[in-house]
Amino acid sequence: MVGLAPGAALDRGIAAALAKDRRIVIASLVVVIALAWLYLWRSAAAMADMGAMAPMGGAGALGLTLAMWSVMMTGMMLPSAAPAIVLYGTLVRRNAERGTVLPAVWVFTSGYLAAWIAFSAVAALAQVALEHAMLMTPQLSVASKGLSGAVLLAAGVYQWLPAKDVCLRKCRNPLELFTVRWRAGARGAFRMGLEHGLYCVGCCWTLMLLLFVAGVMNLLWVALIAAFIFIEKLLPGARYTSSIAGLALVGSAVFLLL
Repeated sequence: MVGLAPGAALDRGIAAALAKDRRIVIASLVVVIALAWLYLWRSAAAMADMGAMAPMGGAGALGLTLAMWSVMMTGMMLPSAAPAIVLYGTLVRRNAERGTVLPAVWVFTSGYLAAWIAFSAVAALAQVALEHAMLMTPQLSVASKGLSGAVLLAAGVYQWLPAKDVCLRKCRNPLELFTVRWRAGARGAFRMGLEHGLYCVGCCWTLMLLLFVAGVMNLLWVALIAAFIFIEKLLPGARYTSSIAGLALVGSAVFLLL
C-alpha cells in the first residue's frame, strides 16, 4: 500500500480539522438559535394564556422587554450571520496550524450580538414608551393606523436608499472585513464582530420595526422577517430582492393609510 506524502497527509489533516471545526461552530449556532426560538415560543404562549395585559412599569418591566428583544434578535440574526462566524472560525483554525493563536469564535460572535443588543435596548425603550402612551394593543402591535403606516413607509423607502445598499454589501462580504479591517487580539476580534453587527443593524433595523406593526410577539411575522433577511443577505439578487420588498412595503403603507 502506497503511503501519502507528508505534505499531502498534512493537507488532509488540516482539511479534516477545518471540517470538524465548522461542524462544531454550526452545531453551536443551531443550539443557540433553537434555544432562542424556544424562549420566544414559550413567551408567546404565556402571553396568549394571560390575555390582555396592562402596561407594566419600572425597571423590571424594561429589563424583561430588553431580554425579550435581545433573545429575539439572536434567534433572527444568527442564521444570516453564520457565514461570517464560520469564516472567522476557519481563520482561527488555519492560524492555529501555523502556530498563531487567534481569539475564539465566541469572542467575535459576542461582538456581533452586542450590536443587536444595543438595538434591542432602543427597541425596548420604544416599546415601553408606546405602552405608557397607550399606543400598543394587548398583542403588542401599534394601535395607531397612522403610526403603522409611517413605519411601513419608512421601511419601504429605506430599502432603496444608498445607506441600505452599503450596509447590505458589507453584510454579504465578511471576507472584506477580515482582509481590509483585521484587528489583532481579543479586543480586536470583538470589535470586528461589533463592526459586522453594526452593518447588519444598518441593513435591517427598519425591517425589525415592522414587528411593531405586525405584533412584537407574532412569531409567524418574526419568522417571515428572519427568512427575508436570510434571503437578502445570503442568496443572489439581493438588490432586486430589496427593491421589490421596498415597493411592497410602500404599497402596504399607502393601502393602510387610504
